[in-house]
Amino acid sequence: MSTSIDSFGAKGNLEVGDNSYEIFRLSAVPGTEKLPYALKVLAENLLRTEDGANITADHIRAIANWDPSAQPSVEIQFTPARVIMQDFTGVPCVVDLATMREAVTTLGGDPNKVNPLSPADMVIDHSVILDVFGQADALERNVDLEYQRNGERYQFLRWGQGAFDDFKVVPPGMGIVHQVNIEYLAPTVMTRNGQAYPDTCVGTDSHTTMVNGLGVLGWGVGGIEAEAAMLGQPVSMLIPRVVGFKLTGEIKPGVTATDVVLTVTDMLRKHGVVGKFVEFYGKGVAEVPLANRATLGNMSPEFGSTAAIFPIDGETINYLRLTGRSDEQLALVEAYAKEQGMWHDAEHEPAYSEYLELDLGTVVPSIAGPKRPQDRILLSDSKAAFRRDINTYVTNGTAAQHSALDEAVEESFPASDPVESSTANDDAVALPSAANGSHGRPSKPVKVQSERGDFVLDHGAVAVAGITSCTNTSNPSVMIGAALLARNAVEKGLSSKPWVKTNMAPGSQVVSDYYEKAGLWPYLEKLGFYLGGFGCTTCIGNTGPLPEEISKAVNDNDLSVTAVLSGNRNFEGRISPDVKMNYLASPPLVIAYAIAGTMDFDFETDALGQDQDGNDVFLKDIWPSAQEIDDTIKSAISQDMFRKSYATVFAGDERWQNLATPEGDTFAWDEKSTYVRKAPYFDGMTMETTPVTDISGARVLALLGDSVTTDHISPAGPIKPGTPAAQYLDANGVERKDYNSLGSRRGNHEVMIRGTFANIRLRNQLLDDVSGGYTRDFTLEGGPQSFIYDASQNYQAAGIPLVVLGGKEYGSGSSRDWAAKGTSLLGVKAVIVESFERIHRSNLIGMGVIPLQFPAGESAASLGLDGTEVFDFTGIDKLNEGVTPETVHVTATKGDGSKVEFDAVVRIDTPGEADYYRNGGILQYVLRNMIRGQ
Repeated sequence: MSTSIDSFGAKGNLEVGDNSYEIFRLSAVPGTEKLPYALKVLAENLLRTEDGANITADHIRAIANWDPSAQPSVEIQFTPARVIMQDFTGVPCVVDLATMREAVTTLGGDPNKVNPLSPADMVIDHSVILDVFGQADALERNVDLEYQRNGERYQFLRWGQGAFDDFKVVPPGMGIVHQVNIEYLAPTVMTRNGQAYPDTCVGTDSHTTMVNGLGVLGWGVGGIEAEAAMLGQPVSMLIPRVVGFKLTGEIKPGVTATDVVLTVTDMLRKHGVVGKFVEFYGKGVAEVPLANRATLGNMSPEFGSTAAIFPIDGETINYLRLTGRSDEQLALVEAYAKEQGMWHDAEHEPAYSEYLELDLGTVVPSIAGPKRPQDRILLSDSKAAFRRDINTYVTNGTAAQHSALDEAVEESFPASDPVESSTANDDAVALPSAANGSHGRPSKPVKVQSERGDFVLDHGAVAVAGITSCTNTSNPSVMIGAALLARNAVEKGLSSKPWVKTNMAPGSQVVSDYYEKAGLWPYLEKLGFYLGGFGCTTCIGNTGPLPEEISKAVNDNDLSVTAVLSGNRNFEGRISPDVKMNYLASPPLVIAYAIAGTMDFDFETDALGQDQDGNDVFLKDIWPSAQEIDDTIKSAISQDMFRKSYATVFAGDERWQNLATPEGDTFAWDEKSTYVRKAPYFDGMTMETTPVTDISGARVLALLGDSVTTDHISPAGPIKPGTPAAQYLDANGVERKDYNSLGSRRGNHEVMIRGTFANIRLRNQLLDDVSGGYTRDFTLEGGPQSFIYDASQNYQAAGIPLVVLGGKEYGSGSSRDWAAKGTSLLGVKAVIVESFERIHRSNLIGMGVIPLQFPAGESAASLGLDGTEVFDFTGIDKLNEGVTPETVHVTATKGDGSKVEFDAVVRIDTPGEADYYRNGGILQYVLRNMIRGQ
């Protein structure tokens, strides 16, 4: 039961039917009634966990008296109800917990005390790779390959499930973590030890915010912070500003939830919401189906907010009912929300820090790309935008003359073959033509012969069309819409282009069930969209190889081909190493682009092909009506589907059940394993902390630009032959076909250090026009080009600390703990940038790296830094006195002896973060406290 000292006398009971629950009533604290929903959740959290030390009555008063207009300054300790993980980021968590058990033993503690104190669930969803596509056995073959590649990791996770209390694993093939969360794991109101309280969570994936659509406050944290939360460590945060986002009106026919999300992403990025909560309110909220709310919540990291939440209302209850939650749970959620003033009331407008408004009726179809989710393009402008953007990606393509292209197409598709001829004509439509007033575009037609027919590939060809990711594959309106569009296309005689790698990877098995019931699978399959796996696939970079002849044509001719996916991430180098331009689109548009075959396409004026009578078919001719989508949803989706699908969610298939599982309280590490190795963070650790020191004589490992993502810092995708990570695997007897991905090897620090800053698109400005994981190694004469890993080893051997310089939005993207772990293990002691994204900044501190910002308005370029300087930092040692300095003094000395000096802003934002930094990292801090508390 509660350990709260309950200064406000808030503890009481709530009777719901035959059940009685202990709750902490917000009404006991004056002022809480006017708070936004999200802050009410935080206020209850503090009331229930008040201990007089970390969480005091003053903290509770501070949130009750919250000033919407104030800048965040009051630190609070938030204790999430549970932790959720996916396998890429979750495996290192379990490795660290297993290593921690050994470290506790070494330091004289009890290893069995290292257990999650908050329930933790892991969903294995990031490992299935789309090796096989476009055929009936794709799912079976991909899952077989997944188990062959990942057997070691899965055995380790099964060990963890047995060894740790309150830790459950959802095996592969069950669905995507965030969808399993909203459909099954999230109770919305939690019950534990007789108490009822709001469900809250942190997750090791930035899109944990999808659960915000269900009224659950939660967000993505690095794996490092998630481990601390699992071990009972509250999350240190400032009471945030809350942006009220008012929704009015209804979306128009032909507009999808994806279009709404891309519009909101665009608006909120422009407004600026980093570090803030976004809360949706207003009469329009009732018009937003739960699946659309989840889609909006999911994209919170794309607009930069910590959370993007919808309050609980009747729609929440309807969704919980549809997905098979018990009647008792539905009654509890409604009664609790109403008792605590957490039930959405469209007439009552809370006070917000800032206000935005969107009339849903003004939203128009959109896509985003070619490299960031916030780069929205109106669908009507997509062809013009592609023609503008392609010039950035093409070095030697010249503006095409239509006649030369026509000849190439005609030569590839002899007119005598009616089927191929119609494909050729379809393709010709998408090519620049003087006749339709086009201004031409870079073009390099390449003839390709393949099993799927002969064709011409050119810049802009859609090489990948993926219905994939957590964002959209939980949303029946866009999934049914896509399948109905596929049916209409097939009935008109249209087909996908032969060069498109098609992918259908739903987030939940329920999607497959409702496609089956609605009789829509045959149409999807006719267009190549066979079921390929239940997992992230394309969106996480597990696209698998493109067909060999296409990959060869792309790389031999330096073609800039494109991917279109229904995901949330389209960063450079992420989707496929062969694809330079990536676009986010709704599932129906993914299918439309597979039929069009090129981004150089205007859906309003360009025909997708011809029907059986030779009439042109346009997108509007195959787009399903809102009424038909709605009718299909009502007839094809039932509560029983969810109940049946989730009845055995933890059991797994026979592959999972037949895995040999190690036993014991501590893990028996296999020295030969290339997947799972004992983590090095606690090596040589003592119970006493080492004083913090200033940094002197540091060299620059990388000088980077703006929008460097965690994908750039710690890529998750394929391991490129010849790179340090590949060299390590080669030396350990791993064949190239078994390299797997960097993401899948996150349990092995040796691979991950070598993969840090190894993204093929990374541009280190220490070098001229070189992409990839390279730097200059100043331990060698003249500072020659070197792999970043090799240079780091030389610097560390010479005792030279390292620094990374960057621009704006450093560390945006996935909450990837290895971006911080790898940075730290490479010997980087400080990162100086213009601005940070939230999770990566805190993760750097969690790994003992100090995050610093250039003075306002300054940058490496404006200060004249080129990365060849030697850096000295003074003032960091003030942290030993228990104070966090606002700035530290930086002196950069150039080769000629001249100096650049400036005061860098210290981005250790809370006293809790300062404690972590003083301890050398968050895990060391938790471990020392755990042993002292035993």
